[in-house]
Amino acid sequence: MTASSPTEASLRWAPWWVLAFIALWPLTGLAELVLSLGSLTALAVLAVYRFRGGMSLLSRASWALTTVLFASYWLPELLSSPDAVNGGRALRESLLDLRYLPFLWLVAIAVATERGRRLTFGGISVIVVLWLVDGGVQALTGWSLGGYASADRLSGVFGADNLKLGLVLASLAPFPLVAAARRFGVVGWLVMAAALGLIVLLAGARAAWLTLALVLAISGWQLFGAKRALVLMAAGGLAVFALSMAFSDKFQDRVERTGAALDGGSEGVNFALSGRLSIWRTAFDMAVANPVNGVGVRGFRDAYATYAAKDDPWLVDAEHGAGYHAHQIVLEVLSETGLVGLLLWLGGAALAWRAWRFAAPEARERARAPALALLVTVFPFNTHLAFYSTFWGGLTLLLAALYAGSLLSGRGPDTPDDPG
Repeated sequence: MTASSPTEASLRWAPWWVLAFIALWPLTGLAELVLSLGSLTALAVLAVYRFRGGMSLLSRASWALTTVLFASYWLPELLSSPDAVNGGRALRESLLDLRYLPFLWLVAIAVATERGRRLTFGGISVIVVLWLVDGGVQALTGWSLGGYASADRLSGVFGADNLKLGLVLASLAPFPLVAAARRFGVVGWLVMAAALGLIVLLAGARAAWLTLALVLAISGWQLFGAKRALVLMAAGGLAVFALSMAFSDKFQDRVERTGAALDGGSEGVNFALSGRLSIWRTAFDMAVANPVNGVGVRGFRDAYATYAAKDDPWLVDAEHGAGYHAHQIVLEVLSETGLVGLLLWLGGAALAWRAWRFAAPEARERARAPALALLVTVFPFNTHLAFYSTFWGGLTLLLAALYAGSLLSGRGPDTPDDPG
């Protein structure tokens, strides 16, 4: 077997760095430290070995797509800064987010080989399963590694004051589903789907419910065909729904709130959306008033009072912080980065789709899990966390790099850095 180059040997630990970053998401400060150190380490290794095979770690297409997807996220930040409502913060955010680029290269390198994909995707699946088990223990006992449950939903390992469990599990769901299906077939997929469904429902975030429903629909269709997938989803969904209704009064409240949208009228819809209609109207007005480059990244909260109606409920009672961001990806991009930002995001999405469209079947199979995870995370017909926040922006960019690195790796198990 051909010996590894110095660069390849130096970056064999890349999958473990990616997994450490994900595993530490509940501890935001440590996760940020891992990201920053990973970026600096990747830059150092690539700089030292630039002329000894450093660029061969990824195909040219993978280098290009990873960089372009980063640019479609980062350039809107930078271009929103000059006349931003809070120019100092917008510029600071854009400069700080430059650290993502070398880290995304590291993530893409981590999945550029069969060994790397096996470690990375398998590791993500294990992390998700551990979080599911922890959430199940909390559902039964009220306690988890993150402490006791909040008053109205499961919080799991993330803790009662950081209610992201359902959203994170839904976005990462393709990894354990694909792994379970490959290892245990239909039964494995069904068991994993049921476990994910139960914990995500009890975690209470309705955006996560829709995200997971998309994951299960697309994944089930790919595995079983459309008709069988619909039957299985309907039967399994009813069973999980019944269990959730039986064991969680707060879950019943959220179902009733969602049902208010069927009553007709804007008041019912606004109640079902937890008051987000007023936020969306304000975001739209903000975008119309600042059409070129928006009010600046993370400037939504500073500009909110200027563009909100006088009787806006979030000006009267903003304790939940809903006026801090637009809660919807298109409105966030438009209000904070304008048409320039939206066009750059759409350009990145178009290139990501083009890469998928022209990829070989075996490349699509390699990238199935991260492609689906990325798709459902940015699905526009849903509510969202802030994509220009540290946490959700980091998660989204990570998925983009996993997608680009696995789809366009052009490498297999017999490459020099995979000695077995």
